[in-house]
Amino acid sequence: MNLPPITLTGHAQKEAWQNKVLPPVEKLGTDVWSIPVPFPGNPMRYTLCYLLLGEGEAILIDPGWESEMGFEHLAAGLRHAGLGITDLTGILVTHYHSDHLGLAARLRRASGAWVALGDQETPRLTASEDPDLFRLTHKEELLLWGVPAHRLVEVAFSDADLRHLQNLADPDLRLADGSYVPANGLALQVVTTPGHSAGHICLIDEHRRLIFSGDHVLPRISPHIALELPGPSNPLADYYDSLSRIAFEDEMEVCPAHEYRFIGMQRRVAQLKQHNSERSAEVMKVVDRHRPESVWDIARHLTWSRGWESLQNFSLRLAVSETASHVVYLRSQGYQIDVPLTAPSLSCQ
Repeated sequence: MNLPPITLTGHAQKEAWQNKVLPPVEKLGTDVWSIPVPFPGNPMRYTLCYLLLGEGEAILIDPGWESEMGFEHLAAGLRHAGLGITDLTGILVTHYHSDHLGLAARLRRASGAWVALGDQETPRLTASEDPDLFRLTHKEELLLWGVPAHRLVEVAFSDADLRHLQNLADPDLRLADGSYVPANGLALQVVTTPGHSAGHICLIDEHRRLIFSGDHVLPRISPHIALELPGPSNPLADYYDSLSRIAFEDEMEVCPAHEYRFIGMQRRVAQLKQHNSERSAEVMKVVDRHRPESVWDIARHLTWSRGWESLQNFSLRLAVSETASHVVYLRSQGYQIDVPLTAPSLSCQ
């Protein structure tokens, strides 16, 4: 089925994306700025951070990955808008992933700004948790899903990964669905949109006709929907529900955390639903044709943009966890897929 295309608005951003360079700092109407923050060593290349100015308020949305380069680019973007780091009063983060929350702790120390996440968001590993227990549980999960023993070290979280997760900022504020961000002169409403993470949020600025979509809706890429244990028992079902919630109109400009801005939220939501439906159908074809014995067996028969054999490390872990989320969803729809997903010590919340 051919669906109508979205309308590109971030022309400079798309050109930069295609040329594999950072896009420029841009002013989006009145008192809103888009600032790219580098994401070193990752195909996504950068996070689009947004600066919103209110009455004595300077709020950042998704400050990006923690690195010296990222900090310098963000500081330069703020200077472009006539501000310094110490002028920040609040840091809003759509979800806990490191390319969004990473710089928040450093910015808070430098400015005294509060850090806020959605009230349903749960980091994978907090500073108070035992990283050895987390590592053991995660390896058990991967083995259960059929990851070969000789690929386990490659796919599992490394010590550096775990240290990084534990150093992410704890929020000062938790924002509930339907609430407004506590910032004078701004009217940003929170919409809880689980799927990409358990407590992902989008932010709606009705006055400026903007939707800050984080990773929930991107213009070209289908966001990764992973089964993370322990965690939500059916993240893909959650994603479908929250896609419907955010598709309340089609004319507001969508400001995503990656790629480029566009208009056409309803159109893009329809595309994302179709993409995931086709992916689930492909999973069932693999099940019927190959009689797989594990999530890994299913994943290796699916089509991947760069090819299964080219997937390594982090991207391989994402592929397996995404396949697991489709298996859970299909089972919830009544399909029979006999591969192991959970063990007693890995039970979902």
